[in-house]
Amino acid sequence: MTNRVVARGLHGQIVEELARRILSGQVPEGATINIAELQSELGVSLTAVREALKVLTAKGLVDARQKRGTYVRPRADWNLLDPDVIRWRVTDADTRPGLLEDLHEVRGIVEPAAARLAALRGEATHLAALDEALAAMDSARDHHAAAAADLAFHRTLLAATGNELLTKLEVIMESGLADRDRLVHKAKPASDPVPSHRRVVDAIRAHDPDGAELAMRELLARSADDLTEVRSSKRRQR
Repeated sequence: MTNRVVARGLHGQIVEELARRILSGQVPEGATINIAELQSELGVSLTAVREALKVLTAKGLVDARQKRGTYVRPRADWNLLDPDVIRWRVTDADTRPGLLEDLHEVRGIVEPAAARLAALRGEATHLAALDEALAAMDSARDHHAAAAADLAFHRTLLAATGNELLTKLEVIMESGLADRDRLVHKAKPASDPVPSHRRVVDAIRAHDPDGAELAMRELLARSADDLTEVRSSKRRQR
């Protein structure tokens, strides 16, 4: 996995600006990137631009060839599971709806099965962490805290499967789920997420795989309904 990029300092800002242009289609697939023009436009050194392009090369967004120069690779080559790429897509208002729908489909495939495995394999430490996440949800006083607690819950659920590959899928959840939660919890602060999450934990604690899977499916259905309601409300306000 490539290193995470933090948007602090000039290097991070250049990386994110170039990524935004590529992911939004402003610089389309196959386009050649004129490094000298970029350097002049951004008012930075050629070295700074080249270092930023190295980061995007590692994430599959760009490449360089003799005689052709640096160019944007086809979307099929992009590392869409890279945490920075997910985060950059989330912050693009044009791509966010599609990304959140993709995320929900992935969660619908993965998390009910993860809940089933957690009921079979989960250990006392996992249950303690799930209880801690529930307590954090219950005491959350703003949408940031609510989103952080929800993310902690779903990370722990994946860890409780005992499957290292499933655990790594938290990279899919981290940015997309956090953004979805901020949208929903900010728009619906009175909505209480604890009961639906608690049913999942209760089934895991009872070593009831069928019950855990069903409870997770019901939780995800509610999550989808909440997001649909928030989007509909935003459209009516326009």
